Amino acid sequence: MTSHKDDVYQKVWSVQHPGITTEESQRFYSTWAPQYDKDLTTTEIYNGPRHIAEALAGVLGDRKDARILDAAAGTGLVGEELRKLGFSNMDALDANKEMLDIAESKTVYRNLIHDLLGPNRLQIADNTYDALCCSGSFSDGHLKCDCLEEMIRVVKPGGVICLIVKEAFLETVEEYRKLEPRMSELQDKGLWERTSRIVAEEYVENGNGIIFVYKVL
Repeated sequence: MTSHKDDVYQKVWSVQHPGITTEESQRFYSTWAPQYDKDLTTTEIYNGPRHIAEALAGVLGDRKDARILDAAAGTGLVGEELRKLGFSNMDALDANKEMLDIAESKTVYRNLIHDLLGPNRLQIADNTYDALCCSGSFSDGHLKCDCLEEMIRVVKPGGVICLIVKEAFLETVEEYRKLEPRMSELQDKGLWERTSRIVAEEYVENGNGIIFVYKVL
């Protein structure tokens, strides 16, 4: 008989295993949404929301009114962590309606945007946000490296982009072996500059994460 934690790991595998498409992962999230928070918070296998919220708070400091976009927000776990730290001017962006409905029920966000973050232009004006954060969405069947330019576009010059990625994925996932080189290319183009690259211990139960912080130029 499998434990609840084993069951949750199977769900995580089901939504981000090698070769999965974005469409397949989104279908799984639609069925997982009602149980998602309980599964992740009771097993404590995923600490990304806390890590990314604390990292962003460290950059923003006393700017509690900063306008923040939680990109690929899911059910709003990052938003809840940011609210604990005193932030309240937050919007959520996610491709999955069922997950976004859970986020809306928490009354953490001012606006909810149902769209997929990628190379496509979002229905968001240029230079809208003071900061953008993203946790848990750089994995198979999720965001690709081609989303970075759109992240930059919606953040104001001088604003902050804070991303966390499982460290192992930077080597084991083909798409994310291109991530840091792409980040460097965008820096060479003068679109942003990296201010820190930090190891986040126990990002997930079985591995560390890397927190990337960039300033938009």
